[in-house]
Amino acid sequence: MLWLWLLGVVTFLIIVLRRVLRRQKPLSAELFEKRVAIEHVRSGVAWVPEDGRLGWLNPALGEALQIRPEELMGREWYQLFAADEQERVREAYRKMLLTGKATLAAKARRADGTSAPCDVLLVAVYDHRTRFVGHHCITEDRTGKPAAANSVPTSYQHIG
Repeated sequence: MLWLWLLGVVTFLIIVLRRVLRRQKPLSAELFEKRVAIEHVRSGVAWVPEDGRLGWLNPALGEALQIRPEELMGREWYQLFAADEQERVREAYRKMLLTGKATLAAKARRADGTSAPCDVLLVAVYDHRTRFVGHHCITEDRTGKPAAANSVPTSYQHIG
């Protein structure tokens, strides 16, 4: 009689395990697709877990900062910005914690010590129990934008 009970328990556990695995596979594929999409975005994107250290960066952010993304892993995310901008970035981070997202214009620090103007969007990420798990730091390099904006009207005037 004991063997019949054990067989029932094992069958039940196998059924539960199969259902759990079936639910996880689409989620893993979805996360992979999102990561591949983020890697090909022209804006810089960084994932920062709740401990405040850089967990992942896309190649566009590394290119904007003129450094390989692997060299930035594990550093404090505030170090992406110039020293005189870090207090403003921290203030935007506090705002993001309250409202879910925050934007600011800041100067990013490149590997050679120069700074690059960029637009920054901080987006909070929460788990299914609404606990803060980290945030995305999305940057748009503005280095070439003023020159491009000034050249557009002159090119239209040239046509007409």
